[in-house]
Amino acid sequence: MKPPRDEHSLRGSAAVVGVGLSRFGDLGGRSHMEIMGEAVYHALADADLKLTEVDGIFATNFVDQLTPLAVAEYFGIKPTFMDGSNLGGSAFVNSLLCASLALKLGLCKVALICYGANSRSGGFSAPAHTPTVESIYRPRYPIQAYALAAARHMYQYGTTAEQLAEVAVAARRWAQRNPAAELREPLTVAEVLNARRVVDPFGVRDCCLVSDGGGAMLLVRAERARDFPKAPVYVLGVAARTTHDIISEMPDLTVTAAAQSAPAAFAMAGVSPAEIDVVELYDAFTINTILLLEDMGFCKKGEGGAFVSGGNIAPGGSLPVNTNGGGLSCVHPGMYGIFLMIEAVQQLRGECGARQIAGAELAACNGNGGYLSSQVSAVLGTAATL
Repeated sequence: MKPPRDEHSLRGSAAVVGVGLSRFGDLGGRSHMEIMGEAVYHALADADLKLTEVDGIFATNFVDQLTPLAVAEYFGIKPTFMDGSNLGGSAFVNSLLCASLALKLGLCKVALICYGANSRSGGFSAPAHTPTVESIYRPRYPIQAYALAAARHMYQYGTTAEQLAEVAVAARRWAQRNPAAELREPLTVAEVLNARRVVDPFGVRDCCLVSDGGGAMLLVRAERARDFPKAPVYVLGVAARTTHDIISEMPDLTVTAAAQSAPAAFAMAGVSPAEIDVVELYDAFTINTILLLEDMGFCKKGEGGAFVSGGNIAPGGSLPVNTNGGGLSCVHPGMYGIFLMIEAVQQLRGECGARQIAGAELAACNGNGGYLSSQVSAVLGTAATL
């Protein structure tokens, strides 16, 4: 049954009118700002906008403590609104909410969400964390936290290593259709299972890439959106929730805060999971995809392993998930949230070539931050969905 629409005034009030990506992989010799600059350059060209027209900055990273100020200085922008909230990998989906609010209230006219990182060539280390009761065990974060959730899901619901491997294989099959993806070689379930072990139950193919890369998005108020070259993609619903910070405080290792954020985003958008054409999730590890599909309502809790099996989320399956190849095979430069949104926008604009989902009108996105800590869900749609 289609849920009643929450008549939220934010629904459809802002639209994405430009997106841009840098190259991916090893971009040795380039700073994180230079990589971000490449993505912003392409986003501005995509929207036929000038840098001087940008007056809202929404940016964060693990390098610059005062990221919006650093970005404004780098580009020579004098913004009227800035936000640098760092929720980890979900931060940029959260920026979608903040930018929509700022645009609706007239606090800025052109909002730029941007990110760049040289995590591969410059060396990546997880951000420093406040010492906690976990610290005495010297955990290998973030991977050990996600492995803990995977192990619990396997114990509680019978999820298998083969089902986790199906997630990696599906992502690779999408990546093979994406010329920009870093890993495009064929991948089988057996190869995932036999890959070098990292932290039980994960092998290296259960884990995301470490990449250099950048992404950028430009948003305006809905009434201006049709004045730009590309078909606008509207922000229909977005919601953020959290359940914990450190993994030992997660109330249930098999349930993320997406179980709260996704229903709120769907309610604002006035749609149900069954109506979604394409899903873009933060797949830092294979367990993420299973947990988020369950928590967002695409399958029942505990049934995610079976749901992702048999190519169901791969090309030709019933639900296209992570159609660019995701963080597992396309790109993952420390924080991935902006890339899943850009893929959703390009899918809804019909620009994805061999991986394009025919007739896609609605996309669901979910950013994940920290140790399954922060979840931000969003629903994007074409003009036909307003």
